[in-house]
Amino acid sequence: MVTMRLIRFFSRLMRCHRGISTIEYGMILAFIVIAIFASLQALAGQTVAMWNDIASKQATATSKN
Repeated sequence: MVTMRLIRFFSRLMRCHRGISTIEYGMILAFIVIAIFASLQALAGQTVAMWNDIASKQATATSKN
């Protein structure tokens, strides 16, 4: 019963042009989200490296005094 409903739903979705454009917009949105995550991950790595550099410089400066 449920499988027949799903089959009818997907067959109507494939015939409907609005469904196709919705899927296309969903894929575009997914690619944008993946690009944002990748850029944030790269930015996070650079930020951590910057703070580690600051911490080591501060430790070096305080140990010389």
